[in-house]
Amino acid sequence: MKIEILGTGCKKCNLLEATAKAAADKLGVPYELAHVKDLGKIAAYGVLMTPALVIDGQVKVSGKVPGEAEILKLLTNAMGE
Repeated sequence: MKIEILGTGCKKCNLLEATAKAAADKLGVPYELAHVKDLGKIAAYGVLMTPALVIDGQVKVSGKVPGEAEILKLLTNAMGE
């Protein structure tokens, strides 16, 4: 599973990265976590507001920091796709 955090490195972006890592660690599945800070790459996803959470190439959340429970749900759903 590939998890990407889209954002320039602001406080909210870093919080989303930490929360996503904690959620993925709780699931115990292998994953790759990347923090994408390049504005061109962020724009390529069609994201207008950061931070954004991308799971396996699909934007799941944009413009907010979801809680760990919501991220766990998104990760679990992505595993079933």
